[in-house]
Amino acid sequence: MKNRHKKKSTMASATAVVPRALGNFPAHTGASRTSQQLGSWQPYLGSADTDTLMDLPALTSRSRDLTRNNGIAAGAIQTKSDNVVGIGLRLNAIPEWKLLGKTQEWASEWGRDVERRFRLWAEGTGCDAARERNFAGLTTLVYKSRLFNSDALALPIWQPVQGEQFATRLFVLESDRLCNPNFSFDTQSRRGGIDIDEYGRALFYNIRTTHPGDIFTGSMVPGVWEKIPATTPWGRKRVIHWASKDRPGQTRGKPIFSSVMQQFKMLDRYASAELDAATVNAMIAAFIETPMEHESLLAMFDGDESKIKPYMDTKAAPQNRARLKSGAIVPLYPGEKLSAFNPGRPAAGFASFMESVLRHIATGLNLPYELLLKDFSKTNYSSARAALLEAWRYFRSERQGLTDYWAKPVYELWLEEAVNAGIVEAPDFYQNKAAYCRSRWIGSGRGWVDPVKEAQAAEIRMDAGLSTLEAECAEQGLDWEEVLHQQAREMQLRNELGLPMPVRTKPPPGEAPGDTPEPDDMKVNPLNLQEPETDEDQ
Repeated sequence: MKNRHKKKSTMASATAVVPRALGNFPAHTGASRTSQQLGSWQPYLGSADTDTLMDLPALTSRSRDLTRNNGIAAGAIQTKSDNVVGIGLRLNAIPEWKLLGKTQEWASEWGRDVERRFRLWAEGTGCDAARERNFAGLTTLVYKSRLFNSDALALPIWQPVQGEQFATRLFVLESDRLCNPNFSFDTQSRRGGIDIDEYGRALFYNIRTTHPGDIFTGSMVPGVWEKIPATTPWGRKRVIHWASKDRPGQTRGKPIFSSVMQQFKMLDRYASAELDAATVNAMIAAFIETPMEHESLLAMFDGDESKIKPYMDTKAAPQNRARLKSGAIVPLYPGEKLSAFNPGRPAAGFASFMESVLRHIATGLNLPYELLLKDFSKTNYSSARAALLEAWRYFRSERQGLTDYWAKPVYELWLEEAVNAGIVEAPDFYQNKAAYCRSRWIGSGRGWVDPVKEAQAAEIRMDAGLSTLEAECAEQGLDWEEVLHQQAREMQLRNELGLPMPVRTKPPPGEAPGDTPEPDDMKVNPLNLQEPETDEDQ
C-alpha cells in the first residue's frame, strides 16, 4: 500500500510540472507564450556570437550612415569623444617601487624621466605609421572607431627610420578588415576573423590586406589575408583589439547605436516629413475660390468646350495675378473670393513627441538628454549638476576602458623598446614587466558648473583629508606636480618683480575669519561713497 501511494504522488507531481514546462502556466508572466501581449514575442535563445556576428555588418553600415547623415547621432559621438578623450591622455608613470626593491624617491625620479621621453614620442607624428597624427589624434580615432564601428583595431609595427629614436609605430585599421579568409563561415575556433582556443583567448587575427569595400583597390577582386599572431613568443603584442563585450563568449563588439537604431531612423524620417510638409505648405499663401462650375462655364461660352481651357489658363497665368506682399491689394474676377490657407504644420504635438523619443535615445546612449541636445535652457543648477555627474560616471568608465585596452598596451610597447635600446634603465624588465609598466592616465577635466562652489568644495575635501591635490588636479586634467612647480616659479618671479602674492580667500588655520588682517588696498573707497555719520562725528 505504501509503495502504491508513493507511485501515485510521483505521477501527480509529474503531471503538475508538465503544463508549466510547456509554458502554459509560467511562474513569471514575462515568460508567457500564450498572452496577447507577449505571445508573439519569441526571440531566439542564441549564444553571444550567434546573436552578434551575423548582424554585425548591417549594424555597422547603418551606424556609419547615422553618423554621416544624422546631426544628433554625429553630435553624440563627438560629445563622448570630447569628454572621454578630449585633447588627449597624459601618462603618469607610477612603477611599483616596493616590489622592485626601490625607494619612493627613485620611483618619482624614474617616472618623471619616462614621462618626458614618452611625451616627446607621443606629441609628434612619429608614433603613427601613416605620419599623420600624434598619439592624441590616434586615441581619438581609436575611440570613435570603437563607438560606431563596434571594434577598434591597431597593429603595432616595427619601422626603423634614420634619425628617429624609436621604431615602434601604430597602424590603425578599420575593423572591416578583420574577417574570415575568403569570407568563409564562422566555426568553433574561428569567429569574426579571430582564431580562438577553447577558452576564447585570441590566438591569431586574420586581417585583409585591403578594405573589402574599397572600390579603388578592386573590392570585387579576391583579397589577400594575413594571419597575424596575437603576441610574439616573448609576449609583445602584435595586435591591439578593443571591443565592448557584454556577454561571456563574445568575440566582437557592436556599435553604440544598436539598441536605439530603429528609433533614430524613424525619428529622422518623421522629422524630415514634418519639415517637407511645412516647407511645401509655407509656399501656399491662399486659395482663390470661384463659384462657377463646369456647366456655368459652358453656358457662359454658349456651350463651346474649346474656350474653357484658354479662359482658365489666362486666369491662372502669373502675370494676371497680383503677388502677395505687405499692403498688397488683390484684384479678383467676378464671383471669386480669397480664402486664407492654414496648413497646421508642424503638428501641435511635434515638439513634445520629438523630446519624448530623444529622451529614450539619450538613455540608450548613456547620455543625459540635456547633453545629447546641448540644451540646458530648461535646467536649473541642481538638475544640470546631477545630470553632468551621472554623465561623468559613464565617461570615467569609458576612459578607464580606453586606458586599459589602448593607452596602457601602447605604453608597454614603447617602454619595452626604450628599455631594450638602453634609453630607460629597468633591470629584469621582463620578469617585472607589470611593476615597471604600472601607470595612471590623466584625461581632460570634467569642468565646473559653478566654479566658486566647486572650488570651495575641493578645498574643504582636501582640508578634511577626504581628497588630495593629486586627485583634485586629475579631476581637472592637470598634473599635480606640474601645478606645484609652476606655482613655485610664479612665486619666485613675483618676488623678483616685487609683486604682491595672491590674497587668500580663506584665513590660515587657527585664525578666525574676523581676525584676518585687511590689506591697505581693501580700505580704499573706490566708489567714493559717503560713510554714515556716528555719534562721535556729531
